[in-house]
Amino acid sequence: MKKITDIVKDSGCTGEPFRAPCPLDMGRKQKVSVVALGDVGTTMVIGLRLLGEPVIEEIGIFDISRANMDRLEMEINQIGWPDREQRPMPPVKTIDEDEIFHSDLVIFCASRGVPPVEPGTPVTDVRMVQLEANRKIISHYGELARAQEFKGLFCVVSDPVDPLCGAFLDASGLEPYQIRGFGLGVMNMRAAYLAEREERFSPYLKDGRVFGPHGSGLVAANSISDYDDQISRELTELTTAANLKVRDLGFKPFIAPALSSAALSVISLLQGRWHYSSVFMGKAYLGMRNRLTPDGTELEDLDLDPQLYSRILESYMDLAALRD
Repeated sequence: MKKITDIVKDSGCTGEPFRAPCPLDMGRKQKVSVVALGDVGTTMVIGLRLLGEPVIEEIGIFDISRANMDRLEMEINQIGWPDREQRPMPPVKTIDEDEIFHSDLVIFCASRGVPPVEPGTPVTDVRMVQLEANRKIISHYGELARAQEFKGLFCVVSDPVDPLCGAFLDASGLEPYQIRGFGLGVMNMRAAYLAEREERFSPYLKDGRVFGPHGSGLVAANSISDYDDQISRELTELTTAANLKVRDLGFKPFIAPALSSAALSVISLLQGRWHYSSVFMGKAYLGMRNRLTPDGTELEDLDLDPQLYSRILESYMDLAALRD
């Protein structure tokens, strides 16, 4: 049986970067900076405000629109429990661009080039359409991180997540373990949504998994212990297309990604809990279940069915080719 860690040597890469040290002091609350406050960024910050108090000290927000920053500083700081003294929430403050990397963890949500939603028109996967435009944006922040010698963790939420992690790595000169992608959490929940509604997918709820990128190249496994390749490929196709169904109704599918992939997954990471995120595997970033410990990243290194492993390796090689 192959394991996920075999990807490194089987792809021709060298080293074991997932055993690199932890870029955060896991014993204290973290200062978080958020870049860009569009639909995803705003929804994510609301989630961090509501649930992040155990692990987040404060949330700095930056957007190219000063008015939007000021509006959200007021609105989000006005979210709270009636018994606010007993149920505190991390404060939100506006920051300037040169303050973004004065934090422990930066979450990048900036995006450009999302096709407009037009009900009744054909839809395609928009994520790769965004790559070139978003690569330019993230490279700018990579240069800022390099100039300020950032020592913390940079989290990519913008699409396409995994290639943008690589773009930031190239621009910033940071260590690979200082960068993570957060796009796979919602794919796990989309697969679970399907499994709750169709019996043939129900094993996913017990021990199914997703691997790879957020979008084309995703690998869904109906079950780790009793893998069925045909059912898993069908589940993969439906999970990958789930966002297109929302777009076909005339809406942008941002709520579930902002919360499942970003806010809840980031909080889980800071708590040292198992979650889905993309980690560096020798050449490219690959999404999988893992957790961050004081000693570094621990992958869920399960025995994988040969057909499943072959699918994951193929997905990884496609991601690696984007960095050539």
